[in-house]
Amino acid sequence: MKEYDIVVIGSGPGGYTTAIRASQLGFKTVIIERDRLGGICLNWGCIPTKALLKNAELMNGMKHLADFGITYENLKFDFEKIIARSRGVADVSEKGVRYLMKKNKIDVVEGSAFINKDKTITVTDKSGKESENLKAKFTIIATGARARTLGGLKFDETKIMSSTGAMIAKEVPKKMTIVGSGAIGCEFAYFYNAFGTEVTIIEMLPTILPIEDKDISDVVAREFKKAGIKLLTETKTESVEIKGNKVITKVSGKNTEELESDVVLIAIGVQGNVENIGLEELGIVVEKSSIKVDKDYKTNVEGIYAIGDVNGPPWLAHVASSEGINCVEKIKGMHVPDIDYNTIPGCTYCQPQVASVGFTEKKAIEEGYEINVGKFPFSASGKSRAMGETVGMIKVIFDKKYDELLGAHIVGVEATELITEFVLAKSLEATHEQILKTVHAHPTLSEANMEAVGVAYGEAINI
Repeated sequence: MKEYDIVVIGSGPGGYTTAIRASQLGFKTVIIERDRLGGICLNWGCIPTKALLKNAELMNGMKHLADFGITYENLKFDFEKIIARSRGVADVSEKGVRYLMKKNKIDVVEGSAFINKDKTITVTDKSGKESENLKAKFTIIATGARARTLGGLKFDETKIMSSTGAMIAKEVPKKMTIVGSGAIGCEFAYFYNAFGTEVTIIEMLPTILPIEDKDISDVVAREFKKAGIKLLTETKTESVEIKGNKVITKVSGKNTEELESDVVLIAIGVQGNVENIGLEELGIVVEKSSIKVDKDYKTNVEGIYAIGDVNGPPWLAHVASSEGINCVEKIKGMHVPDIDYNTIPGCTYCQPQVASVGFTEKKAIEEGYEINVGKFPFSASGKSRAMGETVGMIKVIFDKKYDELLGAHIVGVEATELITEFVLAKSLEATHEQILKTVHAHPTLSEANMEAVGVAYGEAINI
């Protein structure tokens, strides 16, 4: 039986980051992975989807080249090549993680892990045969999450898809119904719409991207409608059924009808991978498919920790990585602060992009704050006009009493890059004056961050 200081189960952004930091801190570390290094994010999520979305961005950009004085004839695309490029990006990412494991002297064990009652770990290969037995002082579970489905509906990844099926489709469907309008639903709606699919989004709540500030989601809704994407909000999906070569989706509520499409993408969230790893036998507490942990990511069983998607929301790769680092640094005995979950950025990579941190305007009011709100449209930004990207805005929310930045919300060009300034400002408890008086380069998109803050206090120059 091989002995280690730390065993990490799962090699997604949470797991492999945890393993690297553990090794840096001097722990003898092993990582166990049943599929591909990098987990869902690098192989079937964050990275390959962004490759697809770049294709969609280029495709939509080509449609507007005449605005820049450039014309072409017979615009075509090779969908198989688009998918293959995305898979190639994922392959390179997986090789990168494998290199990092070798560089940091982390052992890699391939197979499925099971934590025994004595806290030793048995690893089985794909045939079910035992391949390794390991013992560690600390075990960190980073098994991630998978797509939730509707009731007893099963993914065949051809007609009824999760995000996995949607990113490896062999052809562009003529009609697609998407159930759920969170980040995954909106990103795939944007992608398939760019290549000619007739897309319908079904959302139970009143707005798409329902966790975002309403001003922000309204902009995305408007642009989606312009692009021909049909939005059915305040609408419940009652059933999804394959009939012949079509899929019939019955909905009720504000819209009651039967929708016929070639494929249906279910994008209603995720659930933790908590099965078949020994949690029940150990008595580890699981609530709503998530492992319950304390602020140090300890489970109720001594020596067992859980980080990332498997311990519940927010289900974000950067949260998993941060939790893993925080977890092993605390195991080492370092004095590190707890993660502030109110300074976690959320990003959606459709066009227009969406990024946010902190309270929405509605939430700030519900929490009892008196607020100053600033909105700066990209149409007033010189750099945005030069780029031909004038859709959207930056919105900031400050507490009147203490001048605290409560929230920042961006919709538009490069929103997911621009949000970091506000994340840093919020983390450092910066005042509006500190942001406003920081000299921003001209002409840049980031000037709009400064201008939005100026609007909130009547000090904006360019609007």
